[in-house]
Amino acid sequence: MQPVMNHTDREILRVALPAIITNITVPLLGLVDTAIVGHLGSASYIGAIAVGSMMFNLIYWVFGFLRMGTSGLTAQAYGRGDWQDSIRIRRRAARQALLIALALIVLQWPLRWLMLWFIDPTPDVRPLAETYFNIVIWGAPAVLGLYSLTGWFIGMQNTRTPMRISISQNIVNIVVSLLLVYVLGMKITGIALGTVIAQYVGLAMALKAPLPTSPEGEELILKASPRGGLEGALNRDIFLRTLCLVAVNLYFTAAGARQGAVVLAVNTLLMQLYLLFSYILDGFAYAGEALGGRFWGAGDRQAVSDVVRRLFGWGGAMVVLFTLVYVIGGLPFLRLLTDEPQVVEAARPYVFWAYLIPAAGVAAFVWDGLFIGFTATRGMLWSSVLAAAVFFATAEGLVPQWGNHGLWMAMIVYLLVRGWVQTFIYHWRKPLS
Repeated sequence: MQPVMNHTDREILRVALPAIITNITVPLLGLVDTAIVGHLGSASYIGAIAVGSMMFNLIYWVFGFLRMGTSGLTAQAYGRGDWQDSIRIRRRAARQALLIALALIVLQWPLRWLMLWFIDPTPDVRPLAETYFNIVIWGAPAVLGLYSLTGWFIGMQNTRTPMRISISQNIVNIVVSLLLVYVLGMKITGIALGTVIAQYVGLAMALKAPLPTSPEGEELILKASPRGGLEGALNRDIFLRTLCLVAVNLYFTAAGARQGAVVLAVNTLLMQLYLLFSYILDGFAYAGEALGGRFWGAGDRQAVSDVVRRLFGWGGAMVVLFTLVYVIGGLPFLRLLTDEPQVVEAARPYVFWAYLIPAAGVAAFVWDGLFIGFTATRGMLWSSVLAAAVFFATAEGLVPQWGNHGLWMAMIVYLLVRGWVQTFIYHWRKPLS
């Protein structure tokens, strides 16, 4: 009889729990900024932070391959015991992050124009958002450098260091922003500088973090490796897959907005339930990246199968837990997020879609982590392309008749298709056979 909690479960939790804490703290950087400017006496400051955060979320999201590609390759090198390859991956990923960041800084003026044209803020918000962008763009080397180093830490089975960095960044951001805004009176400039300073503090902590040792006690030595750089196809697949995700999310937001401000507000609130579940499941996905890649690299077929089985066991437990929480506390949670009774009442007919999110999304989230660990990025790309195509077709077909219900149906089907396609690919590929 299989034990309730075995060694693989303990390894999963060792990686997943710090990652979950990190995921939960990441949104606090934006929340802290919003809370501070919320007391400056003008709604324009809140709007500027919202616009500024959206601009950088869109910019940085597409470079997620710096983290994901690095973690999968590093985990496989760890599994092979190839320490020099893991160092090569770290150095090349950091170099690539720096080059991309420098390109963003050089292109900041057309990039700022494009972002503001796309978002189209009101005249009172636009100059404040420009000020925020002009300062925070200089944090690009820190943000993207930390992406690559975070991926490397995950691949090295270490999620505690990213957790400590994330918590420290929030503390620095709070203290520095309060000082600059309320003591020095710098307002939006102070918020932006506080954000950039926190970003560079995080990068400095990552660079100074102690290097791990091998299971045999061999210390990693940072030295140049003659081997080549990261796989171009790997990063390309993740980049294109991310574009699919961005397209789906932008369409979802725009389609909701076309149905009016109330529906847009309802969808924004319900998406918080989606994000809450994703923050938790992403922790287990990180465990899939670290452990799946490690055993894949070691060629241990039995360990790979055990990680897959146990991760889906944890995913199933999270589905049951979150479905119950959403059924019992979904509407009360929405009331915590807004005191507008019209919005809460309008959300009542749609809240049951949030109950379906955990069951619909669990396979997609877990497989994403495992496929990154396996460096099976082509499978991730195909699942995202097919799922996005199904999403757009479903939305175009159902929204005219079903309205917002059709839009949510398309989102649920999108999540299901991603998971189904990846399940088929995994079993069809027959890993390590």
